[in-house]
Amino acid sequence: MNRKLRMGMIGGGPGSFIGAVHRMAAALDGQIELVCGAFSSKPEKSKQAGASLYLDTSRVYDSYIEMFEKEKALPDHQRMDFVSIVTPNHLHFEPAILALQNGFHVVLDKPATFNLTEAKQLADIVAATGKFLCLTHTYTGYPMIKEARQQIRSGKFGLIRKVYVEYPQGWLSTFLERENQKQASWRTDPAKSGIAGAMGDIGTHAFNLAEYVTGLQVVKICADVNSIVPGRRLDDDGAALLNFNNGSSGVLMATQVAAGEENNIKIRVYAEKGGIEWKQEDANTLLVKWMGKPLEIWRAGSAYLSEVAKKHCRIPAGHPEGYLEAFANLYRNFALCVQAGLNNERPDFDTYDFPGIDEGVRGMLFIEKIIESSRSNKKWIDFSL
Repeated sequence: MNRKLRMGMIGGGPGSFIGAVHRMAAALDGQIELVCGAFSSKPEKSKQAGASLYLDTSRVYDSYIEMFEKEKALPDHQRMDFVSIVTPNHLHFEPAILALQNGFHVVLDKPATFNLTEAKQLADIVAATGKFLCLTHTYTGYPMIKEARQQIRSGKFGLIRKVYVEYPQGWLSTFLERENQKQASWRTDPAKSGIAGAMGDIGTHAFNLAEYVTGLQVVKICADVNSIVPGRRLDDDGAALLNFNNGSSGVLMATQVAAGEENNIKIRVYAEKGGIEWKQEDANTLLVKWMGKPLEIWRAGSAYLSEVAKKHCRIPAGHPEGYLEAFANLYRNFALCVQAGLNNERPDFDTYDFPGIDEGVRGMLFIEKIIESSRSNKKWIDFSL
């Protein structure tokens, strides 16, 4: 195949933060072009978005149902290859199912669906259609997260003993949804967000990062989840004790009421001989710690990194790469896998990986289990489907 992949989008119209992020990330490596979209449930807003993106007016649709019908009818050399779904949680499942059933690959914002039942049904459809689905857990795209994962997988630290992962934000420290702020309004609405607020929005990121970096899976959870701001209908703060499938333990914290905090997701992993530490606000640095040895500071873009990490760096050391580049790594890896499939080749998923529907199901299981645990008097809740 000697062309860019053609992308459609559902959601991401006027007032959307994440839609613009997806478009920038998809465009960064020159592998993908946006060709169509249904950018809003309101046709006039969808047309406004399409005009601002200089799209052919015939390919700016009033609904995603219309988009799938008309794109499927186009000849192979024109129709979109995949769709990015960047809507609130309650509008993930149906468009993802329709996309897959109509022959389109999917990029899906997290969490995967509104509830665990939908996630499991979506997994069945992905398996049945053989299409790729990328779930945008952005932090897995950082080069130094790739490096941390490679170092832990090498076994050089020994058996993992302790995992700490946290995601503190402060933007919901006030009753912001009362001011009709769009991002706050849907995230704190159970009809749109689901049974969890902060734990669904950012707790899932922390959970995914812990399992991705360590290669372990949570098997038990003990949680305390709360709504701190008076009048808020969903949680905005919480923490959980975790047990992993190798016998180790961990702590997860996620809050959106840590006034003054921005987006400093952070992970520390400790094993028999040493461990690692990474935080997003210094994303180009990985700290490596050893018993009886000096602290090591590993930097993005350096020649001494693993081959996997180097393939996720774009520029030499000292030139900061950040959130958009990490997001773009997911799109780049997804595009390489789709292109390999179109060329009847086997994707190099060991190098160019991205989160998929399995991570999506695990994330929805996390949401259900952390809320169940918080509401229960039992000390430990089994973390199983």
